[in-house]
Amino acid sequence: MRLIVLSALLSLITSLLATPTLIRFLRARGLAQAIKQSTDTANYPDHEHKRGTPSMGGLAIVFAVLVGYFGSHLAFWTPPSASGLLVLFLTLALGLIGFIDDYKKVFLQHSAGIKPRTKLVFQTIIGLVFGFFALQFADDRGITPASLSISIVRETNLVLPSILMILFIWLMITATTNAVNITDGLDGLASGAAFVTFASFALLGFWQFGQSCAKDEYIKCYNVRDPLDLAIIAAAFAAAVFGFLWFNTSPASIIMGDTGSFAIGGAIVALAIFTHTQLLLVLLGGLFVFTTGSVVLQRISFKLRKKRIFLMSPIHHHFELKGWPEQQIVVRFWILQGLFVGAGLAVFYAEWVAR
Repeated sequence: MRLIVLSALLSLITSLLATPTLIRFLRARGLAQAIKQSTDTANYPDHEHKRGTPSMGGLAIVFAVLVGYFGSHLAFWTPPSASGLLVLFLTLALGLIGFIDDYKKVFLQHSAGIKPRTKLVFQTIIGLVFGFFALQFADDRGITPASLSISIVRETNLVLPSILMILFIWLMITATTNAVNITDGLDGLASGAAFVTFASFALLGFWQFGQSCAKDEYIKCYNVRDPLDLAIIAAAFAAAVFGFLWFNTSPASIIMGDTGSFAIGGAIVALAIFTHTQLLLVLLGGLFVFTTGSVVLQRISFKLRKKRIFLMSPIHHHFELKGWPEQQIVVRFWILQGLFVGAGLAVFYAEWVAR
């Protein structure tokens, strides 16, 4: 428990200090993301006031997580786990893609950034590499960070061959990363939703640590490798995003950019895979699923019926065009995310009670 608290505290302090430093650095050099107007509708919400807002805020989030995670381990002289290091690998690798994309937008002023197909190629390479290593590094009980079983709140009896599980992990990574990226369209929306998700994973990891099969083999125990370390890194992410949110709420002083959304998406999906809550991510990341679903439905409807369901997608822009103030949309979507996560935690606990 002390490791979790220290990790969160170090990460929060670092985030609160590093974010304004990054803002000053970017502003001093006149570096801000170019605003890209969508072709989804002629009546695009007026985001001209966001022009000039520094981007690449994800750098501060990732830095804070590294300080929190490794600082807590150094303080108690405990080694990082294979699971924790793999979460960081996916976070940094995907964050690097986002950084390159932001670099083109911020430094070169190309609002389109990296081509979507190029992003997908890089995501595929990283996802397959991560999937392979996630099935390695078995502990003394033979438990690897990722399991070959499809999981909901724990492993099920549906076991996949290694190659299919790696492909499934890649699919989860691609879907989750892009879902967080799509949700990051209003000040504080994605960061606030991510905070709730990370906090829930910190709680799940701590609970699984207390009920670990490594301590006692019984019907309710969890066969998760390194649950305490997963709680430590989830707490670091929750605190880092929470600190960043201070500067990211409307009107935002800084935008997380693709650096942040890709890194956060990678961390969320890695935690879901390693805590054996793959399908529960539909609830724990409910707002990301809801937002991405609006984009999918919009495109399907337009292709099949030549009609749009929403005034604009993602759905938060639909409500902007309906006249809702940005702050109102964000707060109501945060509440929606809280309900999703609450339902996910209820399902998780109900399964444990039922056993």
